[in-house]
Amino acid sequence: MSATYDLVLKGGTVVNQDGIGVRDVAVKGERIAGLGVFASTSAAQSLNCAGLHILPGVIDSQVHFREPGAEHKEDLETGSRAAVAGGVTCVFEMPNTKPLTTSAAALADKIARASNRMFCDFAFYMGGTRENAKLLPELERLRGCAGVKVFMGSSTGDLLVDDDEGIDLILSQIRRRAAFHSEDEQRLRARRSEQRPGDAASHPVWRDAEAARLCTERLIRIARRHGKRIHVLHVSTADEMPLLAANKDLASVEVTPHHLTLSAPDAYERLGTRAQMNPPVRDVHHRDAIWRALLSGVVDVLGSDHAPHTLEEKAKPYPESPSGMTGVQTLVPIMLDHVNKGRLTLERLVDLTSHGPGRVFGLAGKGRIAEGYDADFTIVDLKRRDRLTNRWMESRAGWTPYDGMEVVGCVRGTIIRGRRVMWEGEILGPAQGQPVAFMETLASV
Repeated sequence: MSATYDLVLKGGTVVNQDGIGVRDVAVKGERIAGLGVFASTSAAQSLNCAGLHILPGVIDSQVHFREPGAEHKEDLETGSRAAVAGGVTCVFEMPNTKPLTTSAAALADKIARASNRMFCDFAFYMGGTRENAKLLPELERLRGCAGVKVFMGSSTGDLLVDDDEGIDLILSQIRRRAAFHSEDEQRLRARRSEQRPGDAASHPVWRDAEAARLCTERLIRIARRHGKRIHVLHVSTADEMPLLAANKDLASVEVTPHHLTLSAPDAYERLGTRAQMNPPVRDVHHRDAIWRALLSGVVDVLGSDHAPHTLEEKAKPYPESPSGMTGVQTLVPIMLDHVNKGRLTLERLVDLTSHGPGRVFGLAGKGRIAEGYDADFTIVDLKRRDRLTNRWMESRAGWTPYDGMEVVGCVRGTIIRGRRVMWEGEILGPAQGQPVAFMETLASV
């Protein structure tokens, strides 16, 4: 007699939209076939998940995997290995590669490079510029496109739209939600003298909270004029949160684990330029405000902003050192440690890493443990202690700002579309990553 299911996850504590409880999860093909109690004999394969928590597959909606153009830092394969090692089942990758992802041809090239080579599923942002603005209504609807990304403040790469006219043009054209790096470029240029050579602690002095607030205020004003949806990435200041809370009808909000975990001046004293990010790691006042916004519901999603550089590059004296750190592999263990410390509930973490991305970006068939959805699971042990180390990193960059940090809570398994991709620390091939679908672009799939 043939098995009814291909896989049954037995006896795990399932965390989904209706709460937390011990249940089996049955999988048929690539999708969830049911929740309840299922006999092991009804499946071709059964996994004992007793004592473990089964989360919906974690979605990291902001990573930089550097391919094409900077593969010495990272590529799509190594970045995806880091993702699945850390329990991440799907990533949205950023457009500031070389060449920039600003055309249909560049997007198609990335999808071809990623398909069956990345270990996790994926989508790619289309970079928004003045030059391609009128093409964006077509480009944002292409297969595998996560939407439009706009840099209002300079960072790694050459995508910068720093004037109101450019933002106005882009927002007048698009139909989907667009993501923004929000720092005021004019203020950054005016304050460049605040950089202290050799002192990375001056980074948040130069790129101050006012630069972020001014830009987010401008962005909201323009988005309101056009009635368009915006997603403000890696919000790092107390000053922006009241603005965003007052405009939740059009603005969704991302925060990062490093802005929730690290703070100045300690991070710069310990890590130097390895703590250098755009926008910067700031003092405890801002970190505490981000936590308050997360707990009050202003924050919609967590993204790692995984932005690797080599240790040799990071060792350059500030400000010649590049901004960015690894993060996709440590997102889940860092946040599980916060859960164990009582800073947020497991349900809220799942909302930020699975339900939230599904809701904000309109993912089709991902982000929930429910019948008919893709069988994507992040399986974690909430009680296990672990130490994060550079040696554990799958990223080509080979380092983490959390090297030596002990955490409570670790990832035991990563399952994507019904297939084990990582189990007990071992990455299982072959790679079978595919582009994800979005409800607003199903006609293009």
